Amino acid sequence: MCDQDHFEEDRQEYEARGLVTRKQFGALLGAGVTMMLPQVANAVTVTESEVTVTTPDGSADCYFVHPASGSAAAVLIWPDIFGLRPAFKQMGKRLAESGYSALVVNPFYRMKKAPTSEGGGSTNIQDVMPLARALNETTHMTDAKAFIGWLDEQKSVDKKKKVGTQGYCMGGPIAFRTAAAVPGRVGAVASFHGGGLVTDAPNSPHLQASKTKAQFLIAIAENDDKRLPNDKTVLKETFEKAGLPAEIEVYGAAHGWCPPDSKVYNQELAEKAWSRLLALYGKALA
Repeated sequence: MCDQDHFEEDRQEYEARGLVTRKQFGALLGAGVTMMLPQVANAVTVTESEVTVTTPDGSADCYFVHPASGSAAAVLIWPDIFGLRPAFKQMGKRLAESGYSALVVNPFYRMKKAPTSEGGGSTNIQDVMPLARALNETTHMTDAKAFIGWLDEQKSVDKKKKVGTQGYCMGGPIAFRTAAAVPGRVGAVASFHGGGLVTDAPNSPHLQASKTKAQFLIAIAENDDKRLPNDKTVLKETFEKAGLPAEIEVYGAAHGWCPPDSKVYNQELAEKAWSRLLALYGKALA
């Protein structure tokens, strides 16, 4: 989960070092307005819609986007603590334009419909922390099963191909648990500046994920690594012991660098992470 005690000081530090600019987290980031992501080369035509997915706990409002014709491998996207919003719809659409059927979910549907953050990625993190704290291992697992079950009912999803899942911030451990919840379907898992991947508990997300057969991409923020320098070693050793392919790298960017409406968005490193994501899916979901 995002560390509210360090979020603002990290932003100030990275601005001072010239790794983000005021333009990147200024007025354009207010009210959910996002920066435009680079266009996809040879993008396919897509169909997008707002959908409702029934879960054991209610009805989840989600965004579904997929190639306009044929079927494609499915990807389940877990947003960061600021939830489903224009920035993540843009990211989901970009993935669909790359040839995947993407479902971007509102993880906070039990409490509030999207958008769940007034100012997108520039929202005060304290305002959304109660939403994140209401989720737990059980909600992660039941939601994962419901969302993947829904995807498998869609004509635009190729059921012969494995499902991918990716998570940002608090979505990182949820992506790990998605693989554990539906181990027979999930073939690829990506975590970007994920918080809480490694804990001392027996149900730690990294231990649960290591019992699957998925391939992993774990992109760690520089400031997260400074606070928890041993996590990358634990992740590496755990996945090596399990015999699971895992690309684990510390990126020279602040926690939250991937979404285009983030206060610390770093386009260069976000694009690097995106290219590694497509490489993962190209191998694991082919």
